[in-house]
Amino acid sequence: MQLISKILERLALAVLLVGGIGMLISMFLGTADVVGTQVLSQPVPGAREITESTMVLIVFGALTYGQIRRSHIRVELLYTRLPPRGRAALDILADVCGLLFFGLLLWQAINEAQFSMQIEEATDGLIRFPLYPARIILATGTALLIVRLVLDVIVDLGHLIAGTEIVQEIDPAYADLIESDSK
Repeated sequence: MQLISKILERLALAVLLVGGIGMLISMFLGTADVVGTQVLSQPVPGAREITESTMVLIVFGALTYGQIRRSHIRVELLYTRLPPRGRAALDILADVCGLLFFGLLLWQAINEAQFSMQIEEATDGLIRFPLYPARIILATGTALLIVRLVLDVIVDLGHLIAGTEIVQEIDPAYADLIESDSK
């Protein structure tokens, strides 16, 4: 299980970095489009279509990495007051709900990707971009998240049975902020 977890973490980080590159491309393309439209009266052809497709990469590329770091938003009003077994039970409940939701999403994403490839779906606009790559990215990102959620259920079940505390790794990028808040 450790090997799968390590491979998944590296894969999620790679997808996250590609999503970051996609975000930079969208940002520069959007800026160039606004400047071109407002200053030069000449918009960048295909800017909207490229930005739409990269949004899928940005969002679904980051989901798995966020789950690995357990940094998704949650209400901790009750969670922090519970004993370790109670927290593990709530984590299992959240993981199972995530598996159910993203399982349904993956099922439909696969159907949409297949259909999109069959009909050669493309954007409407000056430049026609195929939509199936974005649909495949959506399905792949969702599948990676599901694998991570399954691993989390296994880990959380271990904590529930043993009654041990779940160790949250502190992201080095936020370590200084957390240390300064606790002083």
